[in-house]
Amino acid sequence: MSKRQDEFEHTAMPHTRSLLRVAQRLTSDPEDLVQETMLSAWRGFDQFRAGTNMRAWLFRIMMNAFHARGRKARPALVPIDGHDRAVGPNIAEAAEVAQALDELAVEHRTVLLLGVVEGFTCHEISEILGVPIGTVTSRLSRAREALRGRLSPRCAAKEAS
Repeated sequence: MSKRQDEFEHTAMPHTRSLLRVAQRLTSDPEDLVQETMLSAWRGFDQFRAGTNMRAWLFRIMMNAFHARGRKARPALVPIDGHDRAVGPNIAEAAEVAQALDELAVEHRTVLLLGVVEGFTCHEISEILGVPIGTVTSRLSRAREALRGRLSPRCAAKEAS
């Protein structure tokens, strides 16, 4: 294995699960999107600046690939990692949260996934998506508000029954 291959394997490959987790919420072909991302990252690995955020760089590549291929239809419900192993009443709650998340506009869902699920800062999300930080904070606020609006009636209905 060449030094370049070894470096790529140790710096980029550990992020494939995070990429896949977000890709599952964006497209019906998450594995293809992640594979395309990793191939593009490998081809452009010489352009990666050592010392910068590899994870953010990979997510930027994935979002560019997602937008370049167009927004393919996603399945109605794809479990979020960890939620598919829920037991008892939590299964229904996890399904409701996943459905409410799926109902969000892709721009809102993306910032919510990157910020809340993946733990990126607003600045990092801004770099990943190539939008101003104000746009990120606005989308994040609207995403939370929309998610709250979708879940509140469901919670109220459960409490009433």
